[in-house]
Amino acid sequence: MALNRNCVGKTYPEVTTEISLEAAQKYARACNDDNPRYFDPNVPGGILAPPMFGVVLTWFALLSATGDPEVGVDVTRLLHGEQDMEFLRPLRPGDRIVAGSRIASIDTRATGETMTVELLARNQQGVLVQRQLFGIFIRGSRRRDAAPRTRGDEGADEQVRAHAEPAVIVTQQVDPNQAARYAEASGDCNPIHLDERVARMFGLPGVILHGMCTASFVARATVNRLCGGDPDRLRRLRVRFSHPVLPGDSMTTEFWPAGEREGRLVYGFQTHASSGTAVVKDGLAEVVP
Repeated sequence: MALNRNCVGKTYPEVTTEISLEAAQKYARACNDDNPRYFDPNVPGGILAPPMFGVVLTWFALLSATGDPEVGVDVTRLLHGEQDMEFLRPLRPGDRIVAGSRIASIDTRATGETMTVELLARNQQGVLVQRQLFGIFIRGSRRRDAAPRTRGDEGADEQVRAHAEPAVIVTQQVDPNQAARYAEASGDCNPIHLDERVARMFGLPGVILHGMCTASFVARATVNRLCGGDPDRLRRLRVRFSHPVLPGDSMTTEFWPAGEREGRLVYGFQTHASSGTAVVKDGLAEVVP
């Protein structure tokens, strides 16, 4: 069944969530992130929530769009293909965040269909704090392809070849129980992240790590190594998931300078599993100098 293109532009009711210190810190721990900015009340500026905590705040708004029967998403063929996040204001415990969703686009590819959901999150003052583009790929009924090549891939691959010696390399270990911990902290309890039997039914090698947990690992590396440990300096993170990460594996992210944009430093990156398989391609990070 094809996605309903008449739903492009459709918006959904907003969802309000108050950021609790406990929930924000639980999310950080679920991503093995011990940055003092998330835990130490004595740090200048006070405690912040991790930038990637925004995926928790927009989760139910996202489900309204992807679970809309009128749109016609077949979750048995759904892959999380891309995520592009802009971090416009820091998230703080006590903030009341209002999140809404909109079907931004639906397109046909050779191996299936793509849909992009725009997620906007505003604080209690009505100020936009995050903008996310959540890209999904619906596999064709006869194929089990990974997400298709999308905008910017060719240029990103050329940049990787041109920067054979990356400026920064970060290796991180994924714990055997990482997926279970992330599911509890994020609210994403899709059984492919928790149940080996179900994961194999969907053609996966076993339980896989959430895409947004993978992205959170990359965000942690970006903040620690490119932002001097200050999460408020991270302003954008874009990833394209090219292969699942397995619990117990390790991830190595290579960053290289890619110029400047609107006063921000731009870095390209790719992330590989210990096997050498690329798990994130077309990576882009923007940070405040």
